[in-house]
Amino acid sequence: MKQIIGGAAPPASAAAKQVTVGEESAGQRLDNFLIRELKGVPKTHVYRIIRSGEVRVNRGRAAADTRVQSGDVVRVPPVRLSERMQEKIDRPAPAREFPVLLEDEHLIAIDKPAGVAVHGGSGVSFGVIEQLRQARPTAKLLELVHRLDRETSGILLVAKKRSALTHLQDQFRDRETGKTYLALVSGAWPTNRKVIDQPLHKYLLADGERRVKVVGRDDPDGMRSITLVKVARTIGDFTLLEVTIKTGRTHQIRVHLASNGHPIVGDEKYGDFELNKRLQKLGARRMFLHAWRLRFTHPATQQEIALEAPLPTELEDVLGIIGR
Repeated sequence: MKQIIGGAAPPASAAAKQVTVGEESAGQRLDNFLIRELKGVPKTHVYRIIRSGEVRVNRGRAAADTRVQSGDVVRVPPVRLSERMQEKIDRPAPAREFPVLLEDEHLIAIDKPAGVAVHGGSGVSFGVIEQLRQARPTAKLLELVHRLDRETSGILLVAKKRSALTHLQDQFRDRETGKTYLALVSGAWPTNRKVIDQPLHKYLLADGERRVKVVGRDDPDGMRSITLVKVARTIGDFTLLEVTIKTGRTHQIRVHLASNGHPIVGDEKYGDFELNKRLQKLGARRMFLHAWRLRFTHPATQQEIALEAPLPTELEDVLGIIGR
């Protein structure tokens, strides 16, 4: 049977489900709707059952990019998971709440700690969103609006309604939000260097690990990337920077600052590794990058929202260490 995934066919008693689309999923692509409905089923299999016609919307065949609407009835065929996948579902992420900066019926703004991925994948079994869903089982929808690196702390938005998700993601894509980070770098950053406008190219190492580098303006693989830099204060041989990104490229701040000769303290991918080792012995055990401020338009009220996440204690301690 086509719906087998590394195991026996579904039992004869298994039957297709008829799932009615709720208001919270209105406007969502069919493939994404099914990925949420068929937790643990690989995306390749989801696309396969759509192409085969086993999935129906209002009794008709539909494409993966079909937008489902509230009240639509989706036929979801039975599937059989491999033992490994079933075990993953049977052992979900541990429930966890995170410090909340703002919450209403449309969104949650949390203060993400460093060392926690925003979602599972790439060797990480779960992240913030999986833990939050486990902690709030009655929530109809919880979706990440944007992302932060695992090593970065600070403001992270989660949508509670599909309309809020779309509205907020449009703002991020159209660069209508204001995102400012605090970063501690080695050396004295020149106060007149306020704009970094350098294309970035994302690539993979031989072991599959993701990396980013600055490339020339004529490089066809380069993506224009703009970072604004303001000196907050100089502390000994280091500079605390307020960094605002106008584009949201992978590792943008880390690569831009390092390529200009001032890597972020504690950055294990693009940093000064000898300096990091010395500082670790003094207690600086994480990358000094914090999503400090975020400005956006509320998706329902259209009011401007300005949030600020205070610098974590462990980073305040680093400033105290290097300021001695």
